[in-house]
Amino acid sequence: MSKIENFSYDNKIVRDFGIATTIWGIVGMLVGLWAALQLVWPEFNVTQYFTFGRIRPLHTNAVIFAFVGNGIFMGVYYSLQRLLKARMYSDLLSKIHFWGWQLIIVAAAITLPLGITSSAEYAELEWPIDIAIALIWIVFGLNMFGTILKRRENHLYVAIWFYIGTWVTVTLLHVIKNLEIPVHMWDSIPVFAGVQDALIQWWYGHNAVAFFLTTPYLGLMYYFLPKAANRPVYSYKLSIVHFWALIFIYIWAGPHHLLYTSLPDWAQSLGTAFSIMLIAPSWGGMLNGLLTLRGAWDRVRKDPILKFMVVAVTAYGMATLEGPLMSIKSVNAISHYTDWTVGHVHIGTLGWNGMLTFGILYWLWPRLYGTKLFSVKMANTHFWLGTLGTLFYTVPLYWAGWTQSLMWKKFTADGFLAYGNFLETVTQILPMYMLRALGGTIYVVGVLIMAYNLYKTSRAGSLIENVDSSAPAREKYVPKHKEHWHRWIERRPIQMLIISAIVVVIGGLVEIFPMLVIDKNVPKIASVMPYTPLELEGRDLYIKEGCIGCHSQMVRPFRSETERYGEFSKSGEFIYDRPFLWGSKRTGPDLHRVGGKYPHSWHYNHMLEPESLSPGSIMPAYPWLLDQDLNTDYTAAKIKVLKMLNTPYPSGFEDRAVDDLKAQAKRIADEMKEQGVEQEGLENKEIVALIAYLQRLGTDIKPK
Repeated sequence: MSKIENFSYDNKIVRDFGIATTIWGIVGMLVGLWAALQLVWPEFNVTQYFTFGRIRPLHTNAVIFAFVGNGIFMGVYYSLQRLLKARMYSDLLSKIHFWGWQLIIVAAAITLPLGITSSAEYAELEWPIDIAIALIWIVFGLNMFGTILKRRENHLYVAIWFYIGTWVTVTLLHVIKNLEIPVHMWDSIPVFAGVQDALIQWWYGHNAVAFFLTTPYLGLMYYFLPKAANRPVYSYKLSIVHFWALIFIYIWAGPHHLLYTSLPDWAQSLGTAFSIMLIAPSWGGMLNGLLTLRGAWDRVRKDPILKFMVVAVTAYGMATLEGPLMSIKSVNAISHYTDWTVGHVHIGTLGWNGMLTFGILYWLWPRLYGTKLFSVKMANTHFWLGTLGTLFYTVPLYWAGWTQSLMWKKFTADGFLAYGNFLETVTQILPMYMLRALGGTIYVVGVLIMAYNLYKTSRAGSLIENVDSSAPAREKYVPKHKEHWHRWIERRPIQMLIISAIVVVIGGLVEIFPMLVIDKNVPKIASVMPYTPLELEGRDLYIKEGCIGCHSQMVRPFRSETERYGEFSKSGEFIYDRPFLWGSKRTGPDLHRVGGKYPHSWHYNHMLEPESLSPGSIMPAYPWLLDQDLNTDYTAAKIKVLKMLNTPYPSGFEDRAVDDLKAQAKRIADEMKEQGVEQEGLENKEIVALIAYLQRLGTDIKPK
């Protein structure tokens, strides 16, 4: 008989991550609410550091990595210890992980409003913070696998499979996506360009959603839902199919974000096919969760924790059905670049991640503090506010998305665009944006009620920092009879790690490798030339101000788009775009063919006061671009890095790049004076660089 060993569980680290989850959740959601208000009333763009373009990535990073990230670690640190019958491998690593992650969040909260960004969606943070993320993620992995290896339980429960799959895949995604060469401390240039960068971005972006917002939360669902219901998981076999099918199929689906773009058709078709296949494992997991509650629906009606979890799992099912449907080309032609996509994403974040996090917090807090929940009535109130807030947020966005698409595509009987002025499609959906802001307000009020409820619960008890426990020492497992093949994997965490890595790497290699080595996937266009130094600096200002959050640079091959914008975009036009800037949302018009469409003075006045040229515009003003001098300290360094990446600048061009920049700036400033712009020293201002970049867009080819 095995020797009984005494040990204790670490509750303090769970409590710390729980507090961080709550605080950062409130902060991230308030920033998101402010951004929603900016889309209705531009006056909410109060300073250059708090414009929509700068706080939108702040909101997404705060909600994804601060709120959901801390929620993941809270749930993993609690469940892993109890599933393995072992304290975390190292209390020191736990503390390094916690404080390191919080410092990363603070760094993001400082740098993003300053305009320090790589522009890559869900990967906006610059290279020093990327390195810090990698190091802290490794600390988390060491702590997790150290605990697994010293476990007292032979078999690994299904939740742990999802934790392992999450860790290995996020590691892979983070490293490949952030292959970049630093220019200076807070700027870098990605290794990949144009179409290749677009594919890698959405291979990363889609799978950041899949393996950060989904798979770890499925692990939490498999642990906390049965615990809250006091019932076993409905089907062990279904959980096996769910796990392996999900991690294999998910990794292929990224290209569905690039349908009808310049990405080759074969890659688009792969993304569509695997996205549709995702319905099966996703719904298998949803049904496994809901059927766990069979026979307990009377408890669900009375227990707010179970109600939160049921709505969360249902929202997961809705989002994972809608995503594949939106990956069908005919549906994507309607949904892409519209608010439909934004509504779809928030079904996942508000419904799936948010509601499951709230349910887990309500379940954990009384157990951490050895008391009862302060107010079940307040928890029920929060549940209804969360549910109604989600509906008031998402339903108007669906309506807005369909309205946008129908208006963009509508032609008159004479064959002209019915809404040739893009602004008409913006003003039409402002009431939906107001309702979205109302929904966000309702949701945030619910979170504030939860924070108070948890605070009062903690005050009614005291934290049980260490929970004493005991279990037999683990012995080598010898099966007494033939067992299920999957048991062999479950007993071997290293093998599970390796097999999981192989499964997720397959899809990435098949999609990415041909794009990097087969030239015909990106046909060259002889007339496409690298950006001038002034245009390069203007492009960086475009990135700094977050213009990509509202404007796309991809004219798709639809008559409605070629009539509105001009010739559809070709893959060869983007070979010097590092990073690519195709965008994923059109709150404003597409800009790929904006070059030469307006005089310089129009852009100048548009940045100074948008409504002077576009009455009713919700675009913020950018007066500081007219006042701030252009920084050319790193222009030569940028040229050097781009030459390293085979951009064909002439030999020694970096040494005369600033002179070239000043000469072009002087020409543009002189032309602006001829157009009536009266400002001294205009050639030294940031606005000139931005205008140079905008006037270059889409002019490298001359369609018939």
